Parts: sequence; C-alpha cells; structure tokens
Amino acid sequence: MKIKASNANQASWKPVIVRSNMPAELSKLEELAHNMWWVWNYEARDLFRDIDSELYHDVKHNPVMLLERLSYTRKEEILKDKALMKRIQDVYAKFRKYMDVEPDRTRPSVAYFCMEYGIHSALKIYSGGLGMLAGDYVKEASDSNVDMCAVGFLYRYGYFTQSLAMDGQQIANYEAQNFGSLPIEQQLNEDGTPMIIDVPYMNYHVHAYVWRVNVGRVKLYLLDTDNEMNSEFDKPITHALYGGDWENRLKQEILLGIGGMLLLKKLGIKKDIYHCNEGHAALCNLQRLCDYIDEGLSFNQAMELVRASSLYTVHTPVPAGHDYFDEGLFGKYMGGYAHKLGISWDEFIGMGRTNPDDHEEKFCMSTFACNTCQEVNGVSWLHGEVSKKMFNNIWNGYYPEESHVGYVTNGVHFPTWCATEWRQIYAKYFDAKHLSDQSNEEIWHGIYNCPDEEIWATRQALKKKLFKYVGEQYKETWLKNQGDPQRVVKLIENFNPNALVIGFCRRFATYKRAHLLFTDLERLSKIVNNPEHPVIFLFAGKAHPADGAGQGLIKKIYEISQRPEFQGKIIFVEDYDFLLARRLVSGVDIWMNTPTRPMEASGTSGEKAEMNGVVNLSVKDGWWLEGYREGAGWALTEKRTYQNQEYQDRLDAATIYSLLENEIVPLYYNKDKKGISKGWIAVIKNSIAKIAPHYTMKRQLDDYYEKFYNKEAKRFHALAKDNYRLAKEIALWKENVTERWDAINVVSINRNEDFTNACLDAGKKYNIEVVIDEAGLDDAIGLELVTLTTDKDGQDHVYKVHPLTLKGREGNKYTFVASLGMDDAGSFKVCYRMYPKNKNLPHRQDFCYVKWFS
Repeated sequence: MKIKASNANQASWKPVIVRSNMPAELSKLEELAHNMWWVWNYEARDLFRDIDSELYHDVKHNPVMLLERLSYTRKEEILKDKALMKRIQDVYAKFRKYMDVEPDRTRPSVAYFCMEYGIHSALKIYSGGLGMLAGDYVKEASDSNVDMCAVGFLYRYGYFTQSLAMDGQQIANYEAQNFGSLPIEQQLNEDGTPMIIDVPYMNYHVHAYVWRVNVGRVKLYLLDTDNEMNSEFDKPITHALYGGDWENRLKQEILLGIGGMLLLKKLGIKKDIYHCNEGHAALCNLQRLCDYIDEGLSFNQAMELVRASSLYTVHTPVPAGHDYFDEGLFGKYMGGYAHKLGISWDEFIGMGRTNPDDHEEKFCMSTFACNTCQEVNGVSWLHGEVSKKMFNNIWNGYYPEESHVGYVTNGVHFPTWCATEWRQIYAKYFDAKHLSDQSNEEIWHGIYNCPDEEIWATRQALKKKLFKYVGEQYKETWLKNQGDPQRVVKLIENFNPNALVIGFCRRFATYKRAHLLFTDLERLSKIVNNPEHPVIFLFAGKAHPADGAGQGLIKKIYEISQRPEFQGKIIFVEDYDFLLARRLVSGVDIWMNTPTRPMEASGTSGEKAEMNGVVNLSVKDGWWLEGYREGAGWALTEKRTYQNQEYQDRLDAATIYSLLENEIVPLYYNKDKKGISKGWIAVIKNSIAKIAPHYTMKRQLDDYYEKFYNKEAKRFHALAKDNYRLAKEIALWKENVTERWDAINVVSINRNEDFTNACLDAGKKYNIEVVIDEAGLDDAIGLELVTLTTDKDGQDHVYKVHPLTLKGREGNKYTFVASLGMDDAGSFKVCYRMYPKNKNLPHRQDFCYVKWFS
C-alpha cells in the first residue's frame, strides 16, 4: 500500500474571544469602553488617548481594542500613576451619575428601526447620512433621557473603506470586523447562553445572534446572521450594508422588520411608538399585525392599533430611491402571510402598491409603510412638500397640499460634532444650562461676548489639526501605494493654514454636483493660485460601488488635483469616515454644498459645520432653505432659472465663482493689524447665534415628540383601552361605511343658485343646498366644495375648500347647506367632494374614501 503524502480533513473553526486580563482596579475602564457614551464626552476620549496615545491612534480610537492590546507593563504603570488613576475615577463618576438617572416615563416610549447607525468609526454599521442621522438620534435620546430602544444589524463587513488607485479610480475594500474587539456585548439568555432569534423565511428559519450596543442610556440591538446555524445562502444577510442582489435586500428587510419585532418580543420589550426610519423596516408592522391577530383580533381591528402607533420617516425625494420587489420574489418569501392576516394574497400585496389592482406594479416597502403608519414625515420643510407630491397617488381624492404628510427637519447631535475647543468656548460664554436648552437662540447669542481674537485663534487651531490629520493620512496612503515621495512632500508643504479652506465632503452621487466647481478650470485656477489670497478646496466622499457615474466624478476630481496648477490647492482625501468628518466639519472655513434642486432631502453635514464656526455656502435646498440667514453664510437661490440642467449648472457655477471672487475671498482676507478679519468673525458669530440653535438633534427629537409621538401615543392608548374597545368600534364603523359606500347617492342639488355654474360674479354669495342619501349610515358623511386653480405649468392646486353644514335629517336623507362666494376673479374649477367623517379618525387619509360629483 502506498502511503499518501498528506491526509487532513477540513477544520471546523469555532470563534473564541479571549479578553485581556484587566486588573480589578482598572475594570472601570472596560465598563466605560463598552458604552458609547465616550464618543460624545471628550474627558473620556482624552482619558483613553492618554493611556497610550500611539496605540490609541493605531486602533483608530477604539477603546475596547486599546484595552485589549494594552501591555502588562503599561497597566502596571497606570496603577502607579496617581494622577491618571484619579482621572479614571473622576470620569467614571461622571459616567455613573449620567447612567443612574431613570428614564422620563412621562414621555411616550419608542422603538426605533433603521438599517444603519453611525455611532463611531469603530463600529462599521453605517454608510452615510441616514446612518449618521440615526446614530445622532439614539445619542440624543440618551441625553434627553427618553425611553427608547433601537434595532439594526451587526454587519460582518459593514460599508467599504475607500482607497484610490494611482489613476484616481475608487477601490472598495470590505474588511471583516472582529466582533470581539468592538464596543458591543453579546445579548445572553438568563441561563448565560447566547440569545438567538429564529426568523421565518419561506419554509425554514434563519437564526440570528443578538448583540447590544450601549449608547449611553439607550440600548441598540443588532441582529447577526453570520453564524454556523445558517446556510451559506443566509449567512451573508448581515455581511454588508446594501450589498448583494434584490433577493438579499428583501431578506435583509425581512430580518430588520420581522426579525426586529421578534427580537423585542423575546426581550419582553413593548413600546408606545414604533418608528421606521426609512422604508427598509416597514415589515415590522406586518409582524405587529400578526401578533394582534394571534391575540384574537380581526385584520381591520389589528390595523387600527398598528397604524395608530407607527411612524414612517422618508429620506429620499424621488420614487426611484425606494425599494421595489417583483411579485414573484416577494411571494417566494412572504406567500404565507396573507393566510396569517386572514386576507387574500391580492389584498396583502396591494398594501405595497399605489394602485392595488395593478398586478404589474411591484411591491414597494415605502408604500406599505405609508399604508400601515398613521403618520409619515419628510426630513425638512421642502422635503415634506416634495414627499406630499411623491406619495399623493396613495391617497386618491386629495391634493398634495391637503396631505397629512408632515416634516421634521434633521438636526445633529451637538456634543458629538462640536469640537472640544468650541465646547469650551460655549461653556465659557453661554448660560450653564445651554446643553439642556439647546434650541434657545437667546443662549447662543452669548457668542457675541466672545472676543474676535479668541474665535480666530480657535478656527486657526482647528485648521492646523485638520492639516495635520490629512498630512498623516497622505503619508500612510503614499506608503501603501508606493507613490512618488516628492509629490507627497510637495503636497504637504503646500498645506497653508492661513489659506481660506473650503470643504466639499459628502456621498458622491451625481445630483450633489461635485463637478460644478470645475466648470471653468481657468477661472478656478486664478482663484486658488492668487498668491495674496490663497484658497484650498478639500474634497472627500465615497461613491456607491455600483454607481459608475459617482466613481467617475471622484476620478475626474483626482485627475484635476494632480495637474501642476492645482497640486496642493485641490485635494481629495480618501476614506471619508466618522473620524475624518469630525476633523473636516471643524477644520475648514466654508462648507460647500451644491445639490440639484430639490434633491437634497435635508443634508446634515452643513449643520455639523455650523456648530464649529464653519459657515455654509450652499444651494437653498434641504435644511439650508430654512437655515439661511443673511450675514451668516452664503446661498444660491432655490429657484431654477433654466429647465435645461446643463444651463442651470453653468449658471450656478458662475454664481459660485462670482461669490468667491467678489465677496467671500475679499472678506476673509480683509484683515486688521492683528491678522484678523473682523468681517469674517461677524459672519461666524451670526452663524452660531442665529442658525446653530435651530439645527441640533435635541430640537429634532423634541419636534418628533411634539408633532408625532405625543399625539400618536395618546390616540393609541385610547384605542387599546378596555380590551381594544375603541379600535373595534372604529374598525366596525369603517366596515359599515365600506359596505354601503357605493349605495350612498346624491338625491338633489338646489340648482337655483348653483355654485358650480360656468360663470359667477366675484364677491357675490351663492346659497347651496345638497341632499344626500346615506344608505343606512348614521351621520357618517361629510360634504365640501373644492375649488381648484391651475398654474402656468398646467398643475392643479387647491384654491379653497368650502365645507357644507348639516342642516337636517329625514330618515336616511341628510340636507347640507352653505353660503359661498369667490373673492377673486379668474378661471377656476369646482366640484363637490363627499367623504366619511368620524371624530375618532386622525386625518382624512386614514380612511381615504372620496366620491366626487358636480
């Protein structure tokens, strides 16, 4: 017998986490490291940095990894360092004082669902603005001490890290996260075993581990399918943010919505409000419907309760930005749910269609969210208006200006994004309670008491910090790419902290128009190469790996930055992440944003800049349409001059060049003998005093409570009281109206003075009388006359809605009257609108039945 040269089976590797042996006296550091409170408390960050500054840099400010790699010798040194040990005690005491406060039970409790959270770069579970917004929201929920929990995913690879090839082509690197080295903890059962959530998919289950992120006082629960219990087909569900094909996307959204609710159920968590931050989480309402039906309620009764306690926040301004699924794919995974709900398949899938009877229309998660949430909101005033139009066809019979869709303008978490230097200035010149009263503009007016020299020195110090950070990153990139060392040295030498520095840093989607600045390279060259008034542009941002146009923009900017006249003047900084963002929003002088109107739903990076004395130069779109104040920044008009986008781009580029040449650059360099521009400081002070207080995350959270959470929670508890009595009554009433709706008819209209005649006299009153047969219903119908006007683009708008008053009733016949007139002359359209009325409905779109007649 011949002996084989080798014989080895395949190893079955099991993950084992070996933690650093931390002395008992330093155990407080581990507790601090495993609560993200340190992200927005600079005393804690400084403490971890001073434990080992070089290691802190190497682990990219991840304190868990810092402690894990800390040498035995260094631990012994810390124990002997009385000053450092006292700092540990002091920071820990501040942390415990914060943590030991009970949640405010007077405000509604909230379960928050989102696909991504930007807490810190150490935890790669975010890609961009949506995640940063969600991360800031959870942090502020902690600071405001509200009863909230959040649900998301623990991604194995997260979003990609970015590098550029020597020709400027973006390279997406997906790096696996070692969960044992992250500031997270695995959720365990009472017996100490890992908690597992079994999520139904077709005829099998996907099994998810649960990890917990302690975000101050708030718990963020993350689901993880990358484990040996799942098949190779299902492990990747939580591998990458927005990764894979449409089938994987659907599986992700099933896990987030249905799996998220099963997770909360297993934890015994019930909340007043369930908030879907984007449509990805919409299926949480499907699971909630199933849960109520399992209690013995009908589908319609369950829907009343689910809708009353649900909020959907949309973040995209265009229909194409939503998730749509073919009926075949959707049915493959969701086919059994119609039976669970007690309705037909067509009725179920129709909940995700604008036209439920159109079998060619795909299932849209956002439409499903609109149909299962009482309230819907955009993320700025303008985006709210855009969203009313975008979703208008879901609620036929009403015009966008009548929609219940609201808005809450996004904000940013002040303690996270405000640089330590500025927080110290605010603490010095603001009222002591400013952190708990951030929306009070009067407090922010304290900035006017700060000497100009102090503000200028702070701005310069932060700019130097930025250049130091960028310089270090460029050196690391050069070593990695083996680039030309002379070019790197020359570039770093050109870093001039005295120059006017303008930042353009954001996701590289084409609508954000990063190319605008390069419309006229000759004119741009004159601006950046003025020896007396130098200007530097810093660019940073990632393009989605599937977005070829966005990657092309990055490549084009990189190529321009390598031209001799732009070297050191146009700089593209790789891998725009949390740490780099903090440096940029505090280090540049101007934050520039040039989106195509009205494509910027909100935008928050400019708000972060506001907190740091960085002024905005932006198109009046998203938040800046509301935020702009004269003398506190610069704005391009929100109005379009050209329908042709190329022409509009040229005009906007010329406007930017003109602002730079004639206003911005001269103002910055109009310095006194001390080397300070008083005019520039005035703009900074106005910006901080008049804009910043209105764009904090505290204001945003308070707005959600005032506009949505409070009223929804009040109504939900009314519906749920006495074994869901009112919910059952409303469901029965709607069923009765639905059954009789087609039988309701107009008996008569008084034609003697009919307001719907072709020609009317302005200023004259017309008496109207309409008799309606309600077909056995009991005063369930409302009536109004709707007047429309048509704009120059042929779009109809509501001019006025005239309600008719119930005069009397004889049997099933109800008489409605009104005395109406038109004050303005012109061309209008008029028609009567009949609708169901019930004082217990939150708004008309909740039961959107309409019958028009004239």
